[in-house]
Amino acid sequence: MIASGIVDDIRAENGNIRYEYFFPLEDPQAVLLIDSWQDQSSLDKHHASPMMAKITELRNKYDLHMKVERYISDMDAPPTDKKFIRE
Repeated sequence: MIASGIVDDIRAENGNIRYEYFFPLEDPQAVLLIDSWQDQSSLDKHHASPMMAKITELRNKYDLHMKVERYISDMDAPPTDKKFIRE
């Protein structure tokens, strides 16, 4: 993804806020992707872009499997949680 330039292309898409890979220390077979989009419309456009065909091709080539979890940023954490957040 990085060597092919796809990551840079995704990061340049309108509405992309963040697109980063992380490698868990305890699972050398796993890769965590955090991608963040301005809104659902931006994400939908990304999913409909030619970029997704390239990503799908790489997933098939390397027999990669995915688990997807969606998180929503909580900028207005309740007071009970704020004491644990240090910005």
